Amino acid sequence: MVIDKETGGAVSHVGVAITFGLVVMSMIYALGDISGAHLNPAVSIAFVLAGRLPVKNLGVYIISQVTGALLASSILKFLFPTNVFLGATVPAGSAMQSFVLELILSFLLMLVIIKVATGSKEQGLFAGIAIGSVVLLEAMFAGPICGASMNPARSIGPALVSGHTKYLWVYIIAPITGAALAIPLWQYLTSKNNL
Repeated sequence: MVIDKETGGAVSHVGVAITFGLVVMSMIYALGDISGAHLNPAVSIAFVLAGRLPVKNLGVYIISQVTGALLASSILKFLFPTNVFLGATVPAGSAMQSFVLELILSFLLMLVIIKVATGSKEQGLFAGIAIGSVVLLEAMFAGPICGASMNPARSIGPALVSGHTKYLWVYIIAPITGAALAIPLWQYLTSKNNL
C-alpha cells in the first residue's frame, strides 16, 4: 500500500490485493512448521477457542505479532517519512460499514484457515495456497471499502506509527469477533460430518 501511494498508483489496487495474498502464502510456507505462521491475533485467539492452540501460548503470539507490525511500520516510516498513513486501514465509508465488512471477511477467512491449518505447526502444501487466495480475494473486493485488514496487528502497526488511530477499534474488534464466530460454525459442521 505504501509503495502504491509513493508511486502514484503504479502497483494498483489489484497489485496490492495480490501482494497481500502472496505475502500471507509465503509466510505460511516460510514459518508454518515453526509457529503455524500465526501472523494474526484474531486467528490465534480463534485457534485457542477451537482448542488447537494452548492458551498459555496466546500472549507470546500476540506480543510477537504486534511487535512485528510495529517494527515493519517503523521501517516504512524511516524509508518513506512523508507518507501520511503508512498503509493504515481506514474506512472509505462509515465506521459501521467497515466494521460489518471486516467481521464478515474475518469470519470467512477463519472458516478456511480452521479447515486447512492444524494450529501451532503447519506443513501442508495446500494451506498456503488456500489461505493466501482467500486473503487475495477478500482484499480484491473489499479493500477499497474497508481496507480488508482482517488482522488487528496489521492495523495496529501503521495506525500507531502514523498516528491515525481514530478507527483502530474497528480493525481490532471486528476481526477478532468475526474469527471467533467462525469457530462454533466449524464445530457444528465438523460434528455433522462425523455422524
